[in-house]
Amino acid sequence: MKIFATRVIPPDGLELLQRAGLTVTQWTEKRGLSAAELIAHCQQYDALLLASDNHIDRAFLEQCRHLKIIALLSVGYDKVDVAAANDLRIPVTNTPGVLSAATADTAFLLMLSVARKAFFHYKRILRGDWNFSEPTANLGIDLEGKTLGIWGLGNIGHVMAKRCVSAFGMKVIYHNRGRNEAAEKELGAVRVSFEALLAQSDVLSVHTALTPETTGMFNKAVFSQMKPSAIFINTARGAIHNEGDLIAALQQGVIWGAGLDVTNPEPMQPDNPLLDMPTVAVLPHIGSATVETRNAMSVMAAKNILAAFNGTPLPNQVTSL
Repeated sequence: MKIFATRVIPPDGLELLQRAGLTVTQWTEKRGLSAAELIAHCQQYDALLLASDNHIDRAFLEQCRHLKIIALLSVGYDKVDVAAANDLRIPVTNTPGVLSAATADTAFLLMLSVARKAFFHYKRILRGDWNFSEPTANLGIDLEGKTLGIWGLGNIGHVMAKRCVSAFGMKVIYHNRGRNEAAEKELGAVRVSFEALLAQSDVLSVHTALTPETTGMFNKAVFSQMKPSAIFINTARGAIHNEGDLIAALQQGVIWGAGLDVTNPEPMQPDNPLLDMPTVAVLPHIGSATVETRNAMSVMAAKNILAAFNGTPLPNQVTSL
């Protein structure tokens, strides 16, 4: 059995596949595959291990309907036409759970970096601006006892909330379709309406999936309902916030700061005004980028592939087959 991987994958998952006697070909060029190139490659293989941002649409699936599995090296699967995969009976899997802590840590890092203007002060040193000190200049804000709002309190949001409660004694409110009873019991989290989440959060952290309903959700109207002192954090998907509206909200003082690990589009252009704002911290989508987490993700993807080849139930299927 032959597998095509769209990137060089972490060694733990690769070794698991190779020990099982499977042949893995990895894309090693420092550029992304075009849609046509991906189709051409996959037509020569039995499985796809998708570790890139290629979109898996119906056109791709119809030309690669022979694939036994498409294993994503990610928890998000918004780049896959799952309905088309179901229609064509091509199973798709993801890697949930194992990246929750690393992604939550990134959200926590962004929150603290924004609150203390860390990226801004680092740039001051680079440009030789660490000289005259003033007690009232370039101050950040405290997080102790503030209110953390979570939009989408699942695995990642739960870990983020735990970090904030432990470190800063923050109060936790959240907005979900349903209750998260575990978070309510463990952290004293309170489920509120979306409007209350906006009005009460000192830090609002987004941890929901990208869907047609959540696309562009954080726009001018939504930012206008947040506190002028609020920090907006997004480590989920860049398309959940309207970037132009976010820039305007920050420039006009509608909200205080923002921390982003995801942007729209990605990659962000180096002349984006967000990068020069004192109360903004932007990272290049590194939420799961630790040695341990990426290895765990690769092992999970490998186990999904092995299950497909062995005819056993897929551990992490997002299709309904």
